[in-house]
Amino acid sequence: MEMINRAGLNAVGLETTLLVHGVPRGQGERLARELSEIVREAGAMPAFVGIFHGRGVVGMDFNELNEVLLEEHIEKANSANMGVLMHRGQHGATTVSATMELCAAAGVRVFATGGIGGVHKGYGERWDVSSDLAALARFPVAVVASGVKSLLDVTATREVLETLGVPVVGFRTERFPAFYLRDGGCSVDAVFGDEGELARYLAAELRRTGRGILVANPIAESDEIARRDWDRWIAEAEKRVGGADGRNVTPRLLAALHEVSGGATLRANLALVRGNAKLAGALAVTMGS
Repeated sequence: MEMINRAGLNAVGLETTLLVHGVPRGQGERLARELSEIVREAGAMPAFVGIFHGRGVVGMDFNELNEVLLEEHIEKANSANMGVLMHRGQHGATTVSATMELCAAAGVRVFATGGIGGVHKGYGERWDVSSDLAALARFPVAVVASGVKSLLDVTATREVLETLGVPVVGFRTERFPAFYLRDGGCSVDAVFGDEGELARYLAAELRRTGRGILVANPIAESDEIARRDWDRWIAEAEKRVGGADGRNVTPRLLAALHEVSGGATLRANLALVRGNAKLAGALAVTMGS
């Protein structure tokens, strides 16, 4: 794979889809700088991951990031279409699966994001499952996330992770979180209350299996969305999005949620991403990634 690897010791992978598609246009650079500072304060090195003029880059600089952020349209890159974007010399904002693939190739063992993709609702009627789940079974990277995005089928996603043999461990939680919600209705495989013990487990398990691990780090109680508000907002957002499908579903639903919630879901999104970056930084330092 043709790529540029600038990731140094104690690197934490950070995806570019969050910056391009996860926040309103114009806010990506500010979020990137904030996450960089959080990771650095933990003693680790931020490594933004993306496709830049057809080359995978682990450790994008801010000149590269800004060029990507200023583009009118940037494709979401996952493991399936990343090669096409590279072949055509295009830019691409990496999702969880593509970020994991590039991190694994660069030797980066810790990656922080908001929430992973998973099984979409209506799974019994059509096959719509994120490539993030398969990536966790293929690439030896610990993904620190607030579980799965709340707008998906959380229970089905958790079951698929178990089927794929992906360990799901909770950091100071027995429950599998669902993005804006601390309890998605499922349990985790094990609970770790100490960053040092968790880091030692991650290092050993990644080495043992060559597979990924999902570290479930729930949103702080003070930032959690109330269940009654979430149920009302997601129902309205789904009406607004209508017939969107494929890769368009998640970004359009998130944008609709930010609108109907008056920005509350965006604030929660940013809060949980900050928390995941902080934990990932601490883990990377202890692991010596």
